[in-house]
Amino acid sequence: MTAMDSRQNLTSPAVVKSLLQARGLRPKKRLGQSFLVDRNVLNKILDAADLTPPDPVLEIGAGLGVVTRELAARSPHVVAVETDANLISILRETLFGLDNVDIVKEDFLRLDLDRFLEERFGDRKCTVVTNLPYYITTPIITTLLEEKQRISRIVLMAQREVAQRLAAPAGSSDYSSITVFVRYACEVEIVAQVSRNVFYPPPDVDSALVRLDVRERPAVEPKDEEMFFRIVRASFGKRRKTLLNALTGSPELGLTKTQIEDALRTAAIDPARRGETLDLPEFARIADAITE
Repeated sequence: MTAMDSRQNLTSPAVVKSLLQARGLRPKKRLGQSFLVDRNVLNKILDAADLTPPDPVLEIGAGLGVVTRELAARSPHVVAVETDANLISILRETLFGLDNVDIVKEDFLRLDLDRFLEERFGDRKCTVVTNLPYYITTPIITTLLEEKQRISRIVLMAQREVAQRLAAPAGSSDYSSITVFVRYACEVEIVAQVSRNVFYPPPDVDSALVRLDVRERPAVEPKDEEMFFRIVRASFGKRRKTLLNALTGSPELGLTKTQIEDALRTAAIDPARRGETLDLPEFARIADAITE
């Protein structure tokens, strides 16, 4: 493999097809493989990552390396995680000569992420860039935010409907527990709407590019963070029920109706409201009232 070979235009559908066909490979539907083949969208990903020279990068789902190569030009250290062994062999060619890239064959969700990030980056916070199968977007976000103290920013390609949930305002039909969970830890921005036609092969849905900037301090600071999230999960567990009934019937809380009524009164929340109408400070007030 020569340096010239390694600089093939990976935003060209013809080049991508040729790379795969030369090895007798096809994109694996069961892994949700769709490869970005559009330079404009690639530039938007890089702009959203907004890397400065000291920033290390964790890329989840490196694919054929189209994003990896550009990240490596902007960061001193890129760790590219890819689960497909067939793609690992291609990455060793497309990333040939890039000494600041570590290719890791691993299922990201099986990593001990805290240990992994410490081993790879030490005490430096990293930027995460990911274009993953949409069916595991929520577990990936959840896993990353559990280690948010090691991460400064997350740039992800998400199914458009998922992106709308992440950015949804309280009271809207897209507002959900994942909205609250992400907003608690991050500033959320939908950077761009992305057509399915910029991928090979095109997925069945359109996408959106989302940027999550991890907050220095959470959006609200309840007295008991775990209680806060228990309240959120219980409130969204039965969307059609009033807040009083949803919280009273929650096994996570195990509280009586009278206890819930008292807590809602203390928090100045109407018990007839539904959970999806509450903003983060209101969830925090309920959690604090129960904690106290």
